[in-house]
Amino acid sequence: MLPAPNRLRRSADFSAAVRQGARAGRPNLVIHCVLRHAQEPPRVGLTVGSAVGNSVVRHRVSRQLRALVQPLLGSMPLGTHIVVRALPGAATCGTAALDIDLKSGLSAALKKAEHKKASEQELAIQERDHQVKR
Repeated sequence: MLPAPNRLRRSADFSAAVRQGARAGRPNLVIHCVLRHAQEPPRVGLTVGSAVGNSVVRHRVSRQLRALVQPLLGSMPLGTHIVVRALPGAATCGTAALDIDLKSGLSAALKKAEHKKASEQELAIQERDHQVKR
């Protein structure tokens, strides 16, 4: 089980990460990542839908993902919200393939999220400068 401060629990947090965050797709997983300004620990949520399999399979995939995510929490930036969505292939791929997909997807999503955040900050600065000139 992930520590309580590191879990996404509210539906609004999941929705915000999926809608506003950067996305990185892999064969068995899709990772959504948003960098927030808050100085809170990184938070992770898992989504394993019925397309992955029956209840037993979904819970097995969830346990595997939780075990793979937990050691990575220390390397994530503060204020990061991540949603890991399992695709149907996650049911049959095995832990090693999930680990590869998770690590590569997470690094790609974090890189995209940092780029997106930098672009938004630059745009805000340009808008502020434009309003000052008026």
